[in-house]
Amino acid sequence: MSNIPRFDLADLRLFVAVAEGNSLTRGAERAFLSVAAASLRIKSLEEGLGAQLLYRNKRGVSPTRAGEVFLEHARRVLDEVEQLQSSIQPFSQGARGHVRLFANATAICEFLPAVLARFFETRSAITVDLQERLSAEIVRAVLEGIADIGVISARVAADGLETLPYKKDRMVLAVPVGHPLAEVQFIHFADTLDHEFIGLASHSATYSYLQQEVMQLGRSMHQRIQVGSYDAMCRMVEAGVGIGVLPEMAARRHAKSTQIRIVQLLDDWATRELRICVRKQSELPVFARELIEFILQSD
Repeated sequence: MSNIPRFDLADLRLFVAVAEGNSLTRGAERAFLSVAAASLRIKSLEEGLGAQLLYRNKRGVSPTRAGEVFLEHARRVLDEVEQLQSSIQPFSQGARGHVRLFANATAICEFLPAVLARFFETRSAITVDLQERLSAEIVRAVLEGIADIGVISARVAADGLETLPYKKDRMVLAVPVGHPLAEVQFIHFADTLDHEFIGLASHSATYSYLQQEVMQLGRSMHQRIQVGSYDAMCRMVEAGVGIGVLPEMAARRHAKSTQIRIVQLLDDWATRELRICVRKQSELPVFARELIEFILQSD
């Protein structure tokens, strides 16, 4: 027994990260280590086991046959440890954990506030770092391990990630009372482009979204003013400054406190699907998986 090498869970997690990413650099980032420190730990593992675990070349790394066996057992050990933690959690004074959740503006403004409030009622020891990002940025953050969970537009490619359908929302047109379009119930986006628009800031997802549609139409959209929120947009619409495009839930909420009219957009792109994305659900901590399940089950 004295010849059995010693290594800790951090070694196992590091090796799994390096082997799965075929990169010492990406594995080190996931393990929050410098590349030099990660390389030293892998070499110590190999020396302790008396076997080479990784092939190293200019393009990255890949497991040797011994490395593949070690990877299989490392995953099994880590899964067992996670199951152990899950089984012990009910007997603890309260599960503690931290989840990094990146979401687009629609999810943060319309869906997540009420969901997270209910989640925290029974899981007060869990903390969430919630950040608003563009969907493409969220995909990169999840792939690189910067975020644990992402909520993105289904229109954005999420290659390499596991995705789950979440919510659907519609983009609608908000117009002032007395505007030529105020009595219209349905309209194509192309038929609105002769009017003055109120838009969100150029770094917003909605701005990028609409600019793509305008370019595909071969038209231009004149934005009289740019604002920082849907609330400001609706107040500008109410004042008669212009018209604006925003999610229907946001429009209906603001219509209760402002004098605006809502017009349905007939374009297919106006119906948007949100998806939850993760690298691998099975690798997430129990409390992070519980958060995903809670989000999906919430109305």
